[in-house]
Amino acid sequence: MKQIVLLFILINLSILQKINSQNLPYGFPNTDRTKLSLNQGWKFHLGNPEAKNFTKELNDSNWQNVNVPHTLELTSLALDGLEDEKTQLVFHRKVGWYRKNISVGNSNKKVFLEFEGAHQVTNLWVNGKHVGQHAVGGYTPFHFDITNFVTKGQENQITLLVDNRRNEMIPPDPGPFDYVKFSGLYRDVYLVETNPVHVTFNWETLNSGVHITTPTIDPVNKNATINIKTAVKNENKEKVNCKIITRILNKEGISVLRLVDTSTIKPQEEYQFNQIGSLEDNVHFWGIDNPYLYRVNSVIKIDGKEIDFVETKIGLRKFEQDPVRGFLLNNEPIELIGANRHQQYPYLGDAVPNSLHYKDMLQFKEYGFNIMRTAHYPQDNALIEACDELGILVYEEAPTWISISDKEEWWNNLEKSAKTMIRNHRNHASIIMWGAGVNHRGYVPRVHNTIKQEDPTRLTASQGARWTGWQTSGLTDVNANMLYGPFIWDRSEPMFAMEGRRGPAAVAPFKNDPLMTGLISWTAHAYYTFHPTHDKAKDKIDRTRSGMMTIFRYPRPELEWYKAEMLKTPFVNILEEWQPETKEITVYSNANAVELLSNGKLLEKATPSKGTIYDGLEHAPFHFKNIKYAPGKLTAKAIFTNGSILETSKQNAGKPYAITLKLDTEGRQFKADGSDVLMAYATVVDKNGTTVPNTKHLIKFAVKGDASVIGDKAIINANPMFTEYGVAPALIRAGNTVGKITITAKAKGLKSASASTNLVSFSTNTLINNAIAIYDFTKERVDLGASDQLLQFNWNPWYGADETNNSYSFKSFKGATATIEKGSVNGINRWLGEMNVIGKYGYAYGDGVITIDDKGVNLVFKNLPKGTYKLKTWHHAPSSNSDLMDPNKDKLKSATIHKLPYEDAITILSDALVETKPITAKVTSGKEMQWETPGTGEVIFTSDGNKPVKINFNGKGNKGVWLNAFELSEWENF
Repeated sequence: MKQIVLLFILINLSILQKINSQNLPYGFPNTDRTKLSLNQGWKFHLGNPEAKNFTKELNDSNWQNVNVPHTLELTSLALDGLEDEKTQLVFHRKVGWYRKNISVGNSNKKVFLEFEGAHQVTNLWVNGKHVGQHAVGGYTPFHFDITNFVTKGQENQITLLVDNRRNEMIPPDPGPFDYVKFSGLYRDVYLVETNPVHVTFNWETLNSGVHITTPTIDPVNKNATINIKTAVKNENKEKVNCKIITRILNKEGISVLRLVDTSTIKPQEEYQFNQIGSLEDNVHFWGIDNPYLYRVNSVIKIDGKEIDFVETKIGLRKFEQDPVRGFLLNNEPIELIGANRHQQYPYLGDAVPNSLHYKDMLQFKEYGFNIMRTAHYPQDNALIEACDELGILVYEEAPTWISISDKEEWWNNLEKSAKTMIRNHRNHASIIMWGAGVNHRGYVPRVHNTIKQEDPTRLTASQGARWTGWQTSGLTDVNANMLYGPFIWDRSEPMFAMEGRRGPAAVAPFKNDPLMTGLISWTAHAYYTFHPTHDKAKDKIDRTRSGMMTIFRYPRPELEWYKAEMLKTPFVNILEEWQPETKEITVYSNANAVELLSNGKLLEKATPSKGTIYDGLEHAPFHFKNIKYAPGKLTAKAIFTNGSILETSKQNAGKPYAITLKLDTEGRQFKADGSDVLMAYATVVDKNGTTVPNTKHLIKFAVKGDASVIGDKAIINANPMFTEYGVAPALIRAGNTVGKITITAKAKGLKSASASTNLVSFSTNTLINNAIAIYDFTKERVDLGASDQLLQFNWNPWYGADETNNSYSFKSFKGATATIEKGSVNGINRWLGEMNVIGKYGYAYGDGVITIDDKGVNLVFKNLPKGTYKLKTWHHAPSSNSDLMDPNKDKLKSATIHKLPYEDAITILSDALVETKPITAKVTSGKEMQWETPGTGEVIFTSDGNKPVKINFNGKGNKGVWLNAFELSEWENF
């Protein structure tokens, strides 16, 4: 037995050694930091909070094998038939024990356990010793430093007691709340190892971790200023001289800004580096239609060695609440239309894998939603990351619901939750608004002030309700209210509905009034609640409440209207089923007219409804009344302004005949990590393939391969499954084996269906999983001109003179030079100084050199190191803007260079070019380029490190060739 344990330890340590030495993408920092997912392979025991289950020697072989995310117990749609109160006195008010062995390398590294969330008090033991307790709440991340509790180079035992019992000191307890507080170790867990000198966790203090802001964002002039604050802690016994190199990387991984700072950090000191820089070229802004993300990669170096790094994604965007124009994103008004979202899923409660968080937001995007509110608590990192990637704005709030406490400890924990929420998510582009109060109760000065202290850059929302409290933004920035009916509003400030009804009549007032800045409807999905009065509160099978979609994320038919209103893609949809009792038909479309046909015969042609309840909508529904039913096909033919036509049809459903099965694999992979979940939807259809909406069939799911149906062996009515809208859903959990799986859906009397997908490999090394190549190219900008040129800011001058040997020595490419050579002995070079051209980089292309030679002009590079390079050149024929205020106006009396004839197009040739075909560059001209882009050329070439590289610029008219400036950069062939 000892030999087996020793072998296991050696295997784990070998894995750790490989992690530290494995290949990283090009240019990615190779540091002491590692981050391993600990989601797999836990032992679990439910209950017995007073037991001593933390001892290292405890025999846990009979405990259940589980993976994270994990809930203490699976839950039926009927809440297990339990009658509980909205304060949730009994349901899931239990504890769970989790045990796992981990291996730690034999080094001087710091060792941490990082938790994204656990409900709701967590105690940790390592090797039988108590490390600490986290008792702030279940919705925010935390970590434990276990460096002094582990044995380096050996296997270590960790035990968690995750306690979800009611605790009146931890919000949102003591309740009530209109949602269920689920349980368990329900978010990701990581083992993090770092150098003793390391970047701290964001949530440790106000100044810890990485904090990135954008003091200026200018969508008009297309530039941005970025401020990066990075906290580094020295846990050595001696001071260290520390260097930080921060790179802003574009989507291709190319560094577009490089910032370097150094500092001496004392022992046990946490020092915050404060770096700032700006982008002016090819700046991409983040928006709902183009959510462009940059990467901010900061590397910590000591004595020339990379010892730590951190990488953060950011989006450059400007938002504001304008008192007249409403909400503006990058200076453009947008109506905020979206939905509230609870994180819970059927059966699993809050224990949702990252893939389903992403799928929820992908579905938001499918319907054109541009905002999501995290009702009523901070939600998973994966969700916020999905919003960043997909272009969905976020309103996030600390955990509350109506109740407040008179206990200071409760308020302290609410404040801590708010602080941690902000520190954890403050760098995300999608977040625009923090809830600054208690949900339904309105703003709370203490919460608002805390949030503004943590993050003065974002809006705060009042979280009010139309039936109580002061109907105003109060201290906060946004009057955020619950609008389900008449409300008090004097129009002295914009109104924002953080909750409200859904559908066209609900959205119309907000689209019609710029001061009604947005509607976040209640709610995206049906959800679990012990609310006693909703219409399904007593249902024996399904007690989930509300939802634009079912709790299984199946869209309710009325939701389709949003595709017509919010998306630009041509769309048409028939709302009602075609059946004998149908008397009215509603069509959703963004066309300007719709024809309704029965079995090919025109019934009516209509335009969008003119009903006043739809005032403000771009695409109101089409209503067809007094329709005579006829068996067969009902067709809606949408006719668009450009003459194009789009059709959709519905048929009356016959008897149930078969099942069709769809696996929701769009936009995702199904990972063999033991915890990933895939949604499956089985639809009952007739012989024609028409959905039978009211069938009573129960659908039984089965899986072939390493996966399982969630709830299959639990008594929670999950399998077989009833249908809603003719569809029976199932949740399929991944196993750990890569390969094909096949799901089959069966029901008595129906033809069965099967569908297959593949489980793909999964790595626990999260740093490697997320590592992307970095290209930090050396580059240099050179501004050519006579001795009186006005140098472009942050460019290097090349001062030239007529008919002399002019050369330039590079600053960044040591030993390399550039020369201007005439194409032949008969040519002439003339150098021009200041001409005062107006425009961006006008100082660079407002002067330069013009060569008149039928062989053109050569830009020759010598002693360039071997490699690939990109050369960008500027070609502009300048005219003067000099006037009486110009001290150099007398120069124009003698200067004639700018009057020489010039080529309006230039061909760039070289034997060194990567592209074999010639490159053509346009030549611009004039004294004002305020709104125009100057002529440029761009080529990729190679240098062998020995021979000079000659780039020839020439035209076809035997006229002058202008060269004003150039940028030379290292490059890669992507």
